[in-house]
Amino acid sequence: MSTIIREIRAEDWEQVRRIRLDALRDPAAAVAFLDTHEQASARPDEFWRARAANAAEGAPGARQFVAEAADGRWLGTVTALVELPGGEGALEGDVIEEPQIHLVGVFVRPEARGTGLIRELVRAAAQWSWSLDDPAVTRVRLFVHEDNPRAQAAYAKAGFAPTGLRLPVPGGGTHREVEMELLRG
Repeated sequence: MSTIIREIRAEDWEQVRRIRLDALRDPAAAVAFLDTHEQASARPDEFWRARAANAAEGAPGARQFVAEAADGRWLGTVTALVELPGGEGALEGDVIEEPQIHLVGVFVRPEARGTGLIRELVRAAAQWSWSLDDPAVTRVRLFVHEDNPRAQAAYAKAGFAPTGLRLPVPGGGTHREVEMELLRG
């Protein structure tokens, strides 16, 4: 499968919306995303335009990467968010102690799973992370639901290791999110 990994552009907002809605239809979405298809599909075009602009090439603080097939289809995506000490953590009880990157919205279409695409997306996000000077980043992290072993294994293959931090899933319940990290090496 011939693909390129690239940063999104602001004008890609319709594709950003499409891949997010497709991700939220995935059977694993209930444990992989803190959003629902119903919520996301109700958002206006302005929301999606702003989302793309805020994570596009050249935007400060965030970057969204896509795996684009030769025919223009987006096969996968990941968003990298800059987190700074004193900032709001991703989950209740999350404390940010150093400048770091938090990967969110990771999705690979079913037909592209098992091809190494997730490694390529994560590699692009990590390379962007390591290139930052202000703040200098040495750690990339993500959270994965404790009941999502497929995702945990994919992240381990991409070089991530569990940190031991487990935080409650937002919205209550007894499930936990497992923090995994990739250190600049």
